[in-house]
Amino acid sequence: MTQSGFTSKLLHADRRSGVQHGSIHKPIHTAVTYAYDDSRELAAVFQGKQSGYTYGRQVNPTVDALQNKITMMEDGVATAAFSTGMAAICTTFFALLRAGDHVISSSFLFGNTNSVFKTFESHGIEVTFVDATNVANVAAAIKENTKLVFVETIANPRTQVADLINIGDLCEAQNLLYCVDNTMTTPYLFQGKRAKASLVFNSLTKYIGGHANALGGAVTETGLYDWSKFENLYSNYKKGDVSSWGITQIKKKGLRDFGATLGPEAAHHISIGSDTLALRMERACENARTLTEYLSSHDSVKKVYYPGLSGHPQHQLSTELFKHCGALFSIELNDEIDCFDFLNRLNLVISASNLGDTRSLGIPVAHTIYHEMGPERRATMGIDDSLVRFAIGIEETEDLLADFEAALSVS
Repeated sequence: MTQSGFTSKLLHADRRSGVQHGSIHKPIHTAVTYAYDDSRELAAVFQGKQSGYTYGRQVNPTVDALQNKITMMEDGVATAAFSTGMAAICTTFFALLRAGDHVISSSFLFGNTNSVFKTFESHGIEVTFVDATNVANVAAAIKENTKLVFVETIANPRTQVADLINIGDLCEAQNLLYCVDNTMTTPYLFQGKRAKASLVFNSLTKYIGGHANALGGAVTETGLYDWSKFENLYSNYKKGDVSSWGITQIKKKGLRDFGATLGPEAAHHISIGSDTLALRMERACENARTLTEYLSSHDSVKKVYYPGLSGHPQHQLSTELFKHCGALFSIELNDEIDCFDFLNRLNLVISASNLGDTRSLGIPVAHTIYHEMGPERRATMGIDDSLVRFAIGIEETEDLLADFEAALSVS
């Protein structure tokens, strides 16, 4: 019998693909070098004429097993894993873009993604930032040299939700590569393929790994984009199924050339963590929903940003798109409350920079992860100095409520 459920498929993916000694997990293969008795086989593998392993910077059996699980989660064609989520984004775009190309990006971006797009501009790649909550803004920014559109499903930290489906339709009509960062929602809450995404990114460090014990990132080819129409592909990668051309160039010109390799130990940690993704997301999302409902009516809180609240500008869209509205939210405190003092009073919530952990984390946004942008850029993104971001974990809901209540009760 074939398992069709999200968790059932993940739990049994390794053993179904064949492992030694009856192991239920893919073992950690630490070897960097792969030997062939016949040197002609080695050459055939290098030339892509037969499957096999060449060198640890490019391929590894443990990483392959994880890539297969990510592809399964996203209902894609193939996945390339990297050492971090930022490595996945940066190397993919460096592999596919050229000087003179134009990129349209959501204005509501993770800080490091915003930073790298600024770096692209200094290398001759033009980037236009738009409010991606409305497809009309994306359409208005299209130029003759536009190559791709990049959005996040739910933005970090203000939780704006991109107009995902309509942007996908637009990109399909305009033959634009559509790149969706699915980190905030994960393939359990949403699959980018539903919005006709061409490439889907996930920071594996976050919810998919889930335990803050391994860095990793991935890009998944959905199989929806016609790569024969993409001008920037090298001729030697245009072999076999057209749907594989893009991911092949990403692996060769991105992963191989830049060397941002995911190690087998990290891949193993992430793979094991991914088995419980659905269970963790159910608990964390329910915790976030309960906390935001409580905080939205608290006298000490000026504003709560969470798509699960009825007052959120994209609440209806979120309920249509996502299984749940995520486990990340942000709040603005009243002017008389110091955000640092408030965070220090929290006992269960940890002051730390990460998200997607089993533990709840909080961080003062303007003073940390968005500090480098400067006040003017933060203002355009709606990042108030009092903004505090919370990435909620799987603790008991009543314990989290008590922690926030105690921290807010001090005047």
